[in-house]
Amino acid sequence: MSERLEDIAEAMVATGQGILAADESTGTIKKRFDQIGTENTEDNRRDYREMLFRSTEAMNYYISGVILFDETIRQKAADGTPLVELIRKAGAVPGIKVDKGAKPLAGFPGETVTEGLDGLRERLAEYYELGARFAKWRAVIDISEDDGLPSSTCIQANAHALARYAALCQEAGIVPIVEPEILMDGPTAAHDIETCYEVTEWTLNTVFSELFQMDVMLEGIVLKPNMIVPGKNAPIQAAPEEVAELTLRCLKATVPAAVPGIAFLSGGQSDELATEHLHLMNAAGSLPWKLTFSYGRALQQAALKAWGGKPENVAAAQAAFLHRAKMNGLAAKGEWQKALESA
Repeated sequence: MSERLEDIAEAMVATGQGILAADESTGTIKKRFDQIGTENTEDNRRDYREMLFRSTEAMNYYISGVILFDETIRQKAADGTPLVELIRKAGAVPGIKVDKGAKPLAGFPGETVTEGLDGLRERLAEYYELGARFAKWRAVIDISEDDGLPSSTCIQANAHALARYAALCQEAGIVPIVEPEILMDGPTAAHDIETCYEVTEWTLNTVFSELFQMDVMLEGIVLKPNMIVPGKNAPIQAAPEEVAELTLRCLKATVPAAVPGIAFLSGGQSDELATEHLHLMNAAGSLPWKLTFSYGRALQQAALKAWGGKPENVAAAQAAFLHRAKMNGLAAKGEWQKALESA
């Protein structure tokens, strides 16, 4: 594997492949395991991740990288093979979540800033030795017109932290995934698709301004934004074609062509909608950057349900994971609809 940041970033957005977000914290994966009646033990967490990473066809053909949690990057499979090695053997790039989560932004009720810059240089050096070649840092922005959110302070603080994180990653030889997420689960019905567009455009412009100030090499990053979608509580939900059109318009207005790829988060969309939106954008024609996926729940939910914590269900769970990975791989080439019609 090449060690140049540009080459790692290109590998992460390889045509027809995307990134598996398997970086759920211990608390988050407990919620997922609770849904299937499985105890949240270290062994069960390892067995679940190992099952995904050993899904040979899915990993070899449709997964370009895997985001890991601190526990997972240190774990070994049941036969003693480091999980990082399973990912490498499949031809995917191992990555690591490095932020410490969104914490309340002092003086701005209802808003957060992502923490974790303290000691990050040292953590990145350790993660590099453990095999990570990219990292992830998530900033979250809430929309609430009733409360006047988001504030410019919130957007600026999160953009600045993302840029500082990105610079430290590149210093360590690690590609930063830059993830500013406009949440779609706000409390207000006024969170329509136009508001999402405005806040996303504002946020991305601020993020790229901060990346420039920090001298971050854009050829060595991957952007992980939200799509332009209305909030869950909005009375009017947008058609997939409108989501694709507005998302592309926003990205063309804000994302420099030097960025090699954009790997969307699913952000609470259904599995099928996340796939359809990605397909429609790629089917729209030539773009300055690769458009792919970096999904967690939208790739894993069907597999998790099929697995149910039982060893005898591993094959069924891997088949479910393969299906979702393949559908998104086709969407990343704009070929999902054609595959559906010929099925």
